[in-house]
Amino acid sequence: MNSASTRTARRRTLRVAAAVQGAGAAGKQAGSANAARGGKAGSGIQRCHTSDLKAVFATGEDATPDPNAGGSTTTSIVLTNKSSRTCKIGGFAGVDLKPDANGPGWSLVRSSAKHGSITLAPGDSTDFTLNLGMAKENDEGSWKPATVAVTPPNETTALTLKWPWGPLVDQRGATHPATFVNPIG
Repeated sequence: MNSASTRTARRRTLRVAAAVQGAGAAGKQAGSANAARGGKAGSGIQRCHTSDLKAVFATGEDATPDPNAGGSTTTSIVLTNKSSRTCKIGGFAGVDLKPDANGPGWSLVRSSAKHGSITLAPGDSTDFTLNLGMAKENDEGSWKPATVAVTPPNETTALTLKWPWGPLVDQRGATHPATFVNPIG
């Protein structure tokens, strides 16, 4: 690229950046004015409740955890708005792995990833991933859950799924386990 085209490209980039910055400032002013009146953007949309949602494990080639991943793989849980109203969801779902017999379960820790919120119209879906520390069948220190209880953010009622995969490395007492939950969206 010659110096004239470089200068033209640089000017075009600066104009686009200035336009974006101006739009952002206008949006902040509008948001401040709305907040001063006591409202907030999208305040008419309520959060998604457990009864609004359906949960399933994602299926397909890239959604199935790799049992030969050497301990570290992922899977996704899909949340679908089954209600007739639009709702918002964001943050972390509570995920509890439960054994088939009476015994201690495993409440998964959260990743440090940032999160926002997503608006789901009726029939819309979003997902979140679980990082999994997979183990081989009958490995020492392995543990296989029977069910997964998924509690949407700010809810106390869970949706229950059957655990479709193999055993995990049992790190229920670990400070930084290989099995943990990531934010929705």
